[in-house]
Amino acid sequence: MNFEVKDTSLATAGRYKIEWAEAEMPVLRAIRARFAQEQPLRGMRISACLHVTSETAALVRTLQAGGADVVLVASNPLSTQDEVAASLVVHDEIPVFAIKGEDNATYYRHINAALDHHPHITMDDGCDLVSVLHKERPHQTAEVLCGTEETTTGVIRLRAMAKEGALRYPVLAVNDSMTKHYFDNRYGTGQSTIDGILRATNILLAGRTVVVSGYGWCGRGVAMRARGMGAHVIVTEVDPLRALEATMDGFQVMPLREAARKGDVFITVTGNKNVLDREHFEVMKDGAVLCNSGHFNAEINIPALHALGNGEPPRHVRPFVEQYTLRDGRRINLLGDGRLINLAAAEGHPAAVMDMSFANQALGVEYMLRNYRSMSPDVYTIPTPIDQEIARLKLASLGVEIDSLTDEQARYLASWEEGT
Repeated sequence: MNFEVKDTSLATAGRYKIEWAEAEMPVLRAIRARFAQEQPLRGMRISACLHVTSETAALVRTLQAGGADVVLVASNPLSTQDEVAASLVVHDEIPVFAIKGEDNATYYRHINAALDHHPHITMDDGCDLVSVLHKERPHQTAEVLCGTEETTTGVIRLRAMAKEGALRYPVLAVNDSMTKHYFDNRYGTGQSTIDGILRATNILLAGRTVVVSGYGWCGRGVAMRARGMGAHVIVTEVDPLRALEATMDGFQVMPLREAARKGDVFITVTGNKNVLDREHFEVMKDGAVLCNSGHFNAEINIPALHALGNGEPPRHVRPFVEQYTLRDGRRINLLGDGRLINLAAAEGHPAAVMDMSFANQALGVEYMLRNYRSMSPDVYTIPTPIDQEIARLKLASLGVEIDSLTDEQARYLASWEEGT
């Protein structure tokens, strides 16, 4: 078996970590039990480019139980848990190419290792795997039956590819399911982002001003959790509907150029580039903390921050904290190299919420294999019945029961004759 991980001697620690996560993932465990019996993925080669965490390990073990031949690589240079990567190689014989802190060249070498697997199915988080496949190895696209995409940034890129006619096979936007939006993006990102900031800095959020750029599902979660920690929260947006929602939710809303003067901690969750830019760095307070919880570190214009420096390289004052001293003496602290702070400095989303996201991935792959022949190369949303089944399974695992419609109520909702 070919693989590249930091240290296989970490495998036992990784197995403990995976077992801890799987205890919090009853929905995925139920799917795995069915997959093991039915083997819906038998004979399928899957190349997965995902954050290599204990929760991801639970997913790839489920795919393997369903009969798939899986290779896993990292979707971000700082998101790998090295002990988990080692455990998958040693205990599950799953080829993994991922090392926390790998450089850019290694990152793309690993992506190409995943493509050397000649996948029938791509499973991506951020669209880097699909992008490299289409740009550098287009001859292989004919081998791919279908794919899935985990995150907002990747879905944006895929839709751009589909619009230009560049996408060569159908891809399921797992990110767009309600059990992903509502829970992973809001509660998962909200909690894990704050967790990453606190682990990196150990600062007190209460009384500080936190600026959240972007009020999508992730931004909603981050703003809610920051307020829960006692912070004064400012939201910046470009979408008038989201800005209005943030206002109605009780947050201050203002342009980022104004918020830049007020903020103590800045968190980007937009999926766009250069959200925090030179004009903002120029007016920030001494000691401002910058971090990103969107997929790519392009959200913070790090080269512009370098250019404003005093000529000295940034100081690594704490793990995952680079302190830039500007020419006027102000210090700006960049967390996790501007990469996903919840994975760079912490452990990512709690397993209980990834249970639903990765249930979407597992059931999404099964759905695509059943239906890809009738699909054109485009981006698709997971069917509502699958979304609802995942929610039903999660409720059952929590011991929560809900009502069901009576026959009379079902007929009423489906009719138009009965009025006031």
